[in-house]
Amino acid sequence: MSLARIHNFSISLDGFATGEPQTAETPFGHAGQRLHQWMFATRFWDAGGTTGVDDAFAQRHSQGLGAEIMGANKFGPPGWHDDPDWKGWWGPNPPFHIPTFVLTHRPRASMEMEGGTTFHFLDATPAEALRTAREAAGGQDVRIGGGPTVVRDFLAAGLVDHMHVVQVPVVLGRGVRLWDGLESLEDTYDIEAVSSPSGVTHLTFTRKASS
Repeated sequence: MSLARIHNFSISLDGFATGEPQTAETPFGHAGQRLHQWMFATRFWDAGGTTGVDDAFAQRHSQGLGAEIMGANKFGPPGWHDDPDWKGWWGPNPPFHIPTFVLTHRPRASMEMEGGTTFHFLDATPAEALRTAREAAGGQDVRIGGGPTVVRDFLAAGLVDHMHVVQVPVVLGRGVRLWDGLESLEDTYDIEAVSSPSGVTHLTFTRKASS
């Protein structure tokens, strides 16, 4: 069976994956782009970027994937459901290039974009959404793309096989935290930490064989 994977998911030292408030002008609230500067500096993001530890982890983001699942707040700011012309933050050619399933309590018709991305809108539980995404993935893995509430829900449901979290040395103080309610993940996952010269720490969670 294909794996459910999370990659390049950045959090602050105090565990926040996004700031507040989220608006059309500030997708990550007061956090801005501070959680993602490590990735913007890599060759994965820019042909002139760095190689090394950060790039090696970042490159795994797109390997062997056949579908993505994301939450409504990753697809758009509060109120996007009421805008029939809203097609995501990414313009006509989104960076996913695979079937992408948006979890929302207000589904709409699927949207086929340039470059191989089609957005499908589901009102479904994590388990139901993962089954649907696996069918679309054609035997490849499914990426759980975020935001933090969706990642937390999939972890709580025991559906994540591999997770890469990047701890960034900033303190946000407010926003949406990743870890709330997720006790004893170390019982389910083998956890490794790799420090980078950029100042971030790459944490990988791999499901234990018996879990």
